[in-house]
Amino acid sequence: MTLPLARFRVLDLTRVRAGPTATRQFADWGADVVMVEAPGGNGDMLGGRDRSDFQNLNRNKRSIALDLKSEAGRAVFLRLAAGADVLFENFRPDVKYRLGIDYETLKAVNPRLVYVSISGFGQDGPYADRPGLDQVIQGMGGMMSITGLPGQGPVRAGVAIADSTAGLYAALGAMTALLEREATGQGRWVQTSLLAAQVALLDFQAARYLVEGEVAGQAGNDHPTAAPMGLFKTADGVVNLAASGEASFAALCRVLGLERLLDDARFQGRARKQANRAALNAEIEAVTSTRPTAHWVETLNAAGVPCGPVNAIGQVFADPQVEHLQMARPVTHPRLGELNLVGQPIAMAGVDGALRSAAPEVGEQADDVLADYGFTPAEITALRAAGVVG
Repeated sequence: MTLPLARFRVLDLTRVRAGPTATRQFADWGADVVMVEAPGGNGDMLGGRDRSDFQNLNRNKRSIALDLKSEAGRAVFLRLAAGADVLFENFRPDVKYRLGIDYETLKAVNPRLVYVSISGFGQDGPYADRPGLDQVIQGMGGMMSITGLPGQGPVRAGVAIADSTAGLYAALGAMTALLEREATGQGRWVQTSLLAAQVALLDFQAARYLVEGEVAGQAGNDHPTAAPMGLFKTADGVVNLAASGEASFAALCRVLGLERLLDDARFQGRARKQANRAALNAEIEAVTSTRPTAHWVETLNAAGVPCGPVNAIGQVFADPQVEHLQMARPVTHPRLGELNLVGQPIAMAGVDGALRSAAPEVGEQADDVLADYGFTPAEITALRAAGVVG
C-alpha cells in the first residue's frame, strides 16, 4: 500500500522532542525521513537510544551519520538537500549559519526545498539566542499560571506540552508549504518556536485576555468558564462531569434526583451557574458520593450526560475504546524485540498508518540513503574510508 506522503523526502536534523515530533508525522504517513546524525550520536538527551522515548519519537525513520563540521561532510549534505523536499532543524538560530546550511544557502541549491526551523523563542528578537526548554517555556508562555488548584502556585503540565505542540505546528507548517509548492514550484522557510506554540495553545484563555481583558487564574479541576464541569467525589473515587449545557444539566438533575435545582434562581443560565459554582458542586457531590464511579459513568452516559472516569495511564491502555482505536501499536526492534509504541491519533479511510520499523541505529541505513540520493558505490566507499560517513 502506498502511504499518503510516500513521495516526499525529508531530512531530519533535529534532536530531543519538538523536531522529532514533527518529522514523526511525516514518517508515520510514509515519507522517507532520514535522520542526519552526528557520528556516535546516541539520543542521550532522551535518556538513551534504547529508551522508550527515543524509540517512540523516531520510529519509521532511517539514519545516516554525517560530520557536518567537515567540508566533505557539508558537501555530502548539500547533495542530499538538493534531492530533498523538506528539511527540519532545531539548532539555535546561529548554528545553521556557522555550518553553512541555512535557508538561503540551501535555497540556492534547491529552490523547491521547504526548510523548517524550530527554536525555543524564534529566529530573531531579544530572546532568540537563549536556550529554550519545555519547562521554561511552560512558565513563560502562561501555561503554568493557569494549571493547578487555586492558590497552589504555578504547576507544570504533566507532559512536554510546549515541545509537542511546537512539533505539531511545525509539521502543519511544512505540509502547508508543500501544498503551496504544488502551485508555485517554490519552497518556503517555515518557522515556529516553543514560545509561540505555547502562547497559541492558551487558546480561549489567551482570547479572554486579548478581547475582554480577563486574566485567567488557576481553576483546578473545574472548567474555568463553565459549570457544572469538573471532578465530583463518588463512593470509591471521582467522576468527571461536563454538564454545563442546558440539556445536559437538566438530564443530570433528573438522574441525580435534583430536579429542584432547575428552578433555583442561583443556577439559571451560564453566568449564574458559574458565579454559584461552589454551591452547585456541593449539591451534585452530595448525591454522586453515595454510589461508585462505575455506576455514575454508566447511568449518566445513558442519559446523555458527558462524563467519565479519571484513569491512570495503565487504565488508559486497558480501556476498550482505546484498544479499539489501536493507540498502542507493536513494532519489532532487532535488538530490543517487540515494543508497543503510541499509535497515530489520526485515522484515514483506506490507509493504515501503522508502525513499520523501529527507530534506527546511528547511521544504520547510510549506504542505502546515499545510493537513493544518487551517490555511486565508489563514492560511498570513499566517504566511508575518509570517515565522513559513519
